[in-house]
Amino acid sequence: MIDIDKIRADFPILKETVNGKPLVYLDNAATSQTPQVVINSIVDYYTTINSNIHRGVHTLSQKATDAYEQARLKLQQHFNAKKNYEIILTAGTTHSINIVATGFTSLLNKGDEIIVSALEHHSNIVPWQMLCERTGAILKVIPMNLDGDLVLTEYDKLLSNKTKLVFVNHVSNALGTINPIEEIIEKAHNVNAAVLIDGAQSCPHIKPDVQALDVDFYVASAHKLCGPTGVGILYGKEEWLNKLPPYQGGGEMIKQVTFEKTTYADLPHKFEAGTPNIAGGIAFGTAIDYMNEIGFKNIAAYEDELLNYATKKLLEIEGLKIYGTSKHKTSVISFNIGTIHPYDIGSIIDKLGIAVRTGHHCAQPIMDFYKIPGTVRASFSFYNTFKEVDMLYEALLKAKMMLS
Repeated sequence: MIDIDKIRADFPILKETVNGKPLVYLDNAATSQTPQVVINSIVDYYTTINSNIHRGVHTLSQKATDAYEQARLKLQQHFNAKKNYEIILTAGTTHSINIVATGFTSLLNKGDEIIVSALEHHSNIVPWQMLCERTGAILKVIPMNLDGDLVLTEYDKLLSNKTKLVFVNHVSNALGTINPIEEIIEKAHNVNAAVLIDGAQSCPHIKPDVQALDVDFYVASAHKLCGPTGVGILYGKEEWLNKLPPYQGGGEMIKQVTFEKTTYADLPHKFEAGTPNIAGGIAFGTAIDYMNEIGFKNIAAYEDELLNYATKKLLEIEGLKIYGTSKHKTSVISFNIGTIHPYDIGSIIDKLGIAVRTGHHCAQPIMDFYKIPGTVRASFSFYNTFKEVDMLYEALLKAKMMLS
């Protein structure tokens, strides 16, 4: 069960007003809000143990190192990685994807094929296009249908012994579609292809088990999980992380340096060059603790209720069309009202204190598929309320009246 009043009290920003109105924050797919316990974690780090990690013998350095590595253990447990060093702490999902994309440069040959889906965020398209430019590999795309589901019969046709990599998001940021990644992973492995799953949008709603999924790489960002910006994870199977070369050179990622030759550190430090976002990594662990205390099954159940209520409510507005109507989706509603530009709707309801995202949502191929410039996207989290859905509905009616 969700105690919504107790939960909302944990988030100081939800008490704010915007343009003289109570804040209704419905842009959670872009970034979640941060509970006080996570904010306290960052403040505590800088006020009590601020020091560089892994390289100091003094007390502060050892305390900071312990706190940072404890966060890694929490993330290992949360994602059910087999080894703690399979969790690489990064600057976020985009950074994590680029580590893998850059690493595969030396592992691909001209004519090899890699597969992405039509539902991807630009961060899971552009790095692979760049990889193809470097290697001569060929990019293939799993198509989508009008409901926003992937057409898996076409995926079957794309797979071959030339397929080396498959990249799919767990959940579409633009539409909320939950992709059948278990089936996608299994079929890719049948042709000996590696799989990376972009979990940026799924992790706030679904607790992934990377061992059960048998996925080769899984990436996520803290700021979607009530954590700070600028920190995320790359999970990789040990054998794959050992195959990939380091992404950056510098301190921390070395074992020994001479002018003749450098040898690299063992996992995870091989991919963690330089001073990391120490406070962010520690706070990421705190955020994971906070969400697990609420319980991801409780979160998913409550958000499903919000999604169903909001979907029915918004469809009462004449001319409103929802894009992404999969039977399997998270709490995201992308929509337009008639021919009104989504930017205009977003601007007007912002004056009423309601924060939504408008535009192509870094998913231009999806908008091109629907032949639209963009959508209004309302995305809900476990701290949103049914009353806020009603406030969104009333604001949209007002915007429609003003813009029609």
